[in-house]
Amino acid sequence: MAIIPGSRRPHFASSPFAPHVDPVVEQYALDDLVSHDTHGLGRVVGVDAGGVTVDFRGSTARIATPFRKMTKL
Repeated sequence: MAIIPGSRRPHFASSPFAPHVDPVVEQYALDDLVSHDTHGLGRVVGVDAGGVTVDFRGSTARIATPFRKMTKL
């Protein structure tokens, strides 16, 4: 039996295991102020399908989705 990539196994109500929950990916727009756990405060200067580019006052970094270490201010 082959498992199709991207498909999920069924979750039964009587299962003792918690169902898999997809993480909620926060949406960012140009000029949003953000705080990153490693880089500090920054401003979004670019947005694409796979992540955002952020200017952190002196350095620019591309942060890929999901944004686990970054929050919108």
